[in-house]
Amino acid sequence: MSRVLEELAVVLEQRKAADPDSSYVASLYAKGLDGILKKIGEEATETVIAGKAGDKRQIIYETADLWFHSMVLLAHQGLGPDDVIEELGRRFGLSGLEEKASRNE
Repeated sequence: MSRVLEELAVVLEQRKAADPDSSYVASLYAKGLDGILKKIGEEATETVIAGKAGDKRQIIYETADLWFHSMVLLAHQGLGPDDVIEELGRRFGLSGLEEKASRNE
């Protein structure tokens, strides 16, 4: 896993105890699950718009925002990027169709 993701996960965990007036991440946590999910929805939409426009720099920027806010959700739920990496590893080598079908078993 990327060292950046590992370090970010640590910071996100630390921000749970921070003052929402002094930390953007703490302010997200203070808004609760609905506030975090709303922000992810906004970032996902902005990523789609950037993709449609084809501006590679903007795609990278918006995807970074989406990943960041998704990591806030993970931390809020007591999860981390390693959980997602593990799941991707489990899926690696499976066809997407096989993986999807296995969820219904």
